[in-house]
Amino acid sequence: MEHRNIAFIGAGNMTRSIIAGLISSGYPKDKITATNPSTEKLENLKKCYGINTSTNNVTAAQNADVIVLAVKPQMMATAAEPLQTIDYSTKLVISIAAGISAKRLNEMFATELNLVRVMPNTPALVGKGMSGLFAVEHTSEQDKTYASDLMSAVGEVCWVEKESGINSVIAAAGSAPAYFFLFMEAMQAEAIKQGFSEETARLLVQQSALGAAEMVVANPEIQLSTLREQVTSKGGTTAEALRTFNEHQLQEIVGKAMQAAVSRAEEMESLF
Repeated sequence: MEHRNIAFIGAGNMTRSIIAGLISSGYPKDKITATNPSTEKLENLKKCYGINTSTNNVTAAQNADVIVLAVKPQMMATAAEPLQTIDYSTKLVISIAAGISAKRLNEMFATELNLVRVMPNTPALVGKGMSGLFAVEHTSEQDKTYASDLMSAVGEVCWVEKESGINSVIAAAGSAPAYFFLFMEAMQAEAIKQGFSEETARLLVQQSALGAAEMVVANPEIQLSTLREQVTSKGGTTAEALRTFNEHQLQEIVGKAMQAAVSRAEEMESLF
């Protein structure tokens, strides 16, 4: 990976996870800067990772080759205004803010940015993230490679050809951890009803989920449906549980939920 000077505008959890991934992969500490209005988060980042910190967004962005916009979507316009004075012609800008289109970011920064939009998810906090990336047309292959390497430090990546694909990434990955948490939560609740302690119920559910995910990763050549079938004996307990799911139209429910996520993402694009 190229070692460019990189500035994170915003020092929240996603910034922290990316910085942790970069440092663990050997990225030079002196080439990383994080900014934030609050010094508490900055002091913690500096203590943990030895990076540069600042409360001055403009100075940090001016000195950077790569600028990662990691502020909350509703704060982006406020953060962007003082940054309009910067020359972005040789800089790569990476936005991890949901709901703000490339066109809107160009308006906020009053220039045409060399821009990559990224939609990460929260497992990036433990190095198991899934990020979707979209690059505007004039973004160079070198910049695209850098963005891909950056997010690969905290998990897997995929590219979408159209910006609208970012909203589908939200439905399939960005929001997806919550789907699994909800399912696991329901399983834990039922296990408790059946007599297990809360701790044991959680262990049963989380280890089963982890094991299932690891089986998927370890067998990329096997279809998910085949893995399911391999666990399902005809007339057995698993078959009966799956029959119940199918009777209640689980697949249709999941589809509707993912479509709702896409619709909400499209609505959010008009808010900022």
